[in-house]
Amino acid sequence: MKHATLQIDLNCDMGELPGAIADGTQESLMRSLTSVNVACGGHAGDEHTMKATIEQALRWKLAIGAHPGYADRANFGRLELKLSPEQVADSMFEQVTTLSKIAESCGARLAHVKPHGELYNQAARNRQLADAIAKGVACWNKNVVLVGLAGSAMLDVFREAGFTVAAEAFADRRYEPDGTLRSRKFEDALIRDPAQAAQQALGIVERGKVIAWDGTEVPVEAQTICVHGDTPGSAEIAAEVARSLHEAGVTLISISKKLN
Repeated sequence: MKHATLQIDLNCDMGELPGAIADGTQESLMRSLTSVNVACGGHAGDEHTMKATIEQALRWKLAIGAHPGYADRANFGRLELKLSPEQVADSMFEQVTTLSKIAESCGARLAHVKPHGELYNQAARNRQLADAIAKGVACWNKNVVLVGLAGSAMLDVFREAGFTVAAEAFADRRYEPDGTLRSRKFEDALIRDPAQAAQQALGIVERGKVIAWDGTEVPVEAQTICVHGDTPGSAEIAAEVARSLHEAGVTLISISKKLN
């Protein structure tokens, strides 16, 4: 059944794995995407990876955004850090500003900001932390889209701070019955099978729902769907998701174009 009027952004977190940049794996993902979120020195990334990722994204005409996380490279930003709201805001400002300057040097501009890892997961539940993220980004630029978990409090906080927001869902992650993401400590937290990821993406776009790990049907209204660049077989997953959406008549369009 075709749905010609439906649109969705397909995004991916990138600039996190230097090896994937060097061997072409990262760029092979881009042919399936409309937006990229570039690691900007907190959980991963340096000047070289940021510049290389932005240059690749420009070749594929993708929307480019910042992907700031906890400054904890040893744990890839996936563990909670006990930081004050001021420290979080300062870190967000520093990371996004760094990436923005590199983007400008490449002739690009940042269209959106999406927090990473545990910072993202916590902000979905913690309004104070979400507010710190918004304040840090606002010190740099309020005219960007802030991306957050669909159905979560972080989107309300971002809106209250004056930002345009994009609700995000995930093709390659399992969900809990309450609409949060299943912790990576569980073996089934990732969806590695391309066909299953595509089925989940179609459910999000066509029905506004995902099936949680326990079989519960969870409502999810999203403007963008993520495939993680560090998920095993990510290029194949993204390609299958994009193919299935195209075949269903869904238009893939970047966050910035979709919301403006």
